[in-house]
Amino acid sequence: MEDLLEKRLKTEEIVKKSVELLPGGVNSPARSFPDVDLLPLIVQEGKGDAIFDVDGRKMIDYCMSWGVLILGHAKKSMVDAATKAIQKGSSFGIHTQIETQIAEKVCALVPAIEKVRFVNSGTEATSTAIRLARGYTSRNMIVKFNGNYHGHVDSLLVKAGSGVMNINEEATSKGIPKDSVKDTLCLEYNDIEGVKELFSRTEYEGKIAAVIFEPVSGNMGVIPADPEFLKVLREETEKAGALLIADEVITGFRVALGGASDYFGIKPDLITLGKIIGGGFPVAAIGGKREIMDCLAPTGEVYQAGTLSGNPVAMSAGFQTLSEISEPGFYENLKAKTDILTKPIQEKLKGTPHSLVQVGSMFSLFFNVKNPKTRHDLDQMDLDLFKKFFAYLFKNGVYIPPSAFETWFVSSAHTEEHLTYTRDVILSFFGNSD
Repeated sequence: MEDLLEKRLKTEEIVKKSVELLPGGVNSPARSFPDVDLLPLIVQEGKGDAIFDVDGRKMIDYCMSWGVLILGHAKKSMVDAATKAIQKGSSFGIHTQIETQIAEKVCALVPAIEKVRFVNSGTEATSTAIRLARGYTSRNMIVKFNGNYHGHVDSLLVKAGSGVMNINEEATSKGIPKDSVKDTLCLEYNDIEGVKELFSRTEYEGKIAAVIFEPVSGNMGVIPADPEFLKVLREETEKAGALLIADEVITGFRVALGGASDYFGIKPDLITLGKIIGGGFPVAAIGGKREIMDCLAPTGEVYQAGTLSGNPVAMSAGFQTLSEISEPGFYENLKAKTDILTKPIQEKLKGTPHSLVQVGSMFSLFFNVKNPKTRHDLDQMDLDLFKKFFAYLFKNGVYIPPSAFETWFVSSAHTEEHLTYTRDVILSFFGNSD
């Protein structure tokens, strides 16, 4: 640890100044590296599959802005698209043609989306989806799943995943009144019988507005939903007159061109999108059935608005991204790249208490946990071993998300040379830790 600090003098200087000006020295908690006992990373620039810190250190990046950069850092076509747009004006607060063009593309690519509303963040998308579901159904209750993180929405920040796991055992932030979560019901992820039992209870009959879920959990590590679990969710919500909301802020355009709902063959009523859809800019969206989406103002009585919603620069970057990932063979090639890294590691972990779970180009390593299905399965996660692992990779020029409960991402920019190097570093760690 000490040798890393000595070689990162400019980083240390910036961190000291930042903590005086920003809470924790950051604008999002995970960036402070709270779980790994290391000086945070201060990035200077990114190019392709690598980032460079302020001390000139190059690192192969598997965080990729938490899954945003499916095409890698600063790809020329992306830079050109954003530059061309900003030269015409950065913001108008008035509708522009590019908003209609990207909406047309989203509706064409995602089978469950007939209309779409663009917003600025995943949290805004999920909060709007919840309000929309309540407005459409005239009901209040929401069902979510332990370990699924849907942004810092008051009513959904209950037993969530990711960074809130270590704040409070219920993963509910201070500052959220009990009344805000009284209509939120939490179930275990992948618990089929739990879902059936809840919907069979007369006390909830006619009261549940929606069930919101991640088709692939990305904030307690990569844990995919079981196909039967998804089938039961769709059946029970339809019978109860409740909406099914797929939170695809992470998985949308990541696991497949049509998103995880298309990948798993399920048709939700509403889908939230984010990350990839903005091409590196702050963009998210809510989409779904026409009759539900038309409940949003100005056609309906569910209000949502935003000065920067549909920002032309962000829309241009998003449109460029969707155009490039629509090219034939894109996802097959991305999966093949990911397999270069993951398959040898999975083989190495056979016979150990550890596991690697992968869906397409997203994956997670679980230390002392074998192929988890629920949040409860992670109770035995070896966090001390993860700290050693993170430090080992960091020292060897490989950057991964600084939490044992996060997802790694491979981009189309990752080179075979960097993937094989990373593979060898990881195999070396497990060889030394046997």
